[in-house]
Amino acid sequence: MQLRFVGCGDAFGSGGRFNTCFHVTGKRVNFLIDCGASSLVAMKRFEIERDEIDLILITHFHGDHFAGLPFFLLDAQFSRRTRPLVIAGPAGIETKLPQVMEAMFEHSSKTKQRYDLSVVALAPEDVRNFGEVTVRAYPVVHGESGGPFLSFRIEAEGRIITYGADTEWTDALIPAAQHADLFIAEAYTYDRMVKNHLSLKTLEAHLPAINARRVVLTHMSDDMLGRVDDLPYTMAEDGMVVVF
Repeated sequence: MQLRFVGCGDAFGSGGRFNTCFHVTGKRVNFLIDCGASSLVAMKRFEIERDEIDLILITHFHGDHFAGLPFFLLDAQFSRRTRPLVIAGPAGIETKLPQVMEAMFEHSSKTKQRYDLSVVALAPEDVRNFGEVTVRAYPVVHGESGGPFLSFRIEAEGRIITYGADTEWTDALIPAAQHADLFIAEAYTYDRMVKNHLSLKTLEAHLPAINARRVVLTHMSDDMLGRVDDLPYTMAEDGMVVVF
């Protein structure tokens, strides 16, 4: 299996990076984790076939993780997609999605798709199967608005991927990421505490308990990006592919 970082930037495009969007493919699976506002542009830049994507998992409703959906859905409509699509995210997604569609493109939420679109709400601790992809949702801590906020532990084709999502430290990240083949973790700052976000130093203190096989850092501010050459970690970059 492989994961491509379609976008790994923060909300402010630090380092000129695209908003969060990860593309996971295997022999029998093809899905996205998050779909930030710039994601369609990034997918086209990296020549990703959007029609092959079966599932989009959304961690929360902030624009840098969620606001790419109107562009993705309208592109699918205009390109005459016929393949069914499932979008799954936190409780409220069934109302949030039409709202963001209308905010971006008036009347777009009322357009009848040429393909079957299913929107599924996930609650913390839910375990759901989407074809050969099994998703367990965990609650994380990222503020008062734009939630609920979820982290995902995803099993597919004998591999486990965890995306911790945007969050300050919470013990829920330990069972979410423990022994994962790939743990994608926010490292928004190096050691400065920013409410609702995770610093590398805070994350480091818990990595032994998590014991993931591979850790990749994402969603980095300028504070972290200025240190990447001096740190012994794999740092995500737009377009980077991880095989696991």
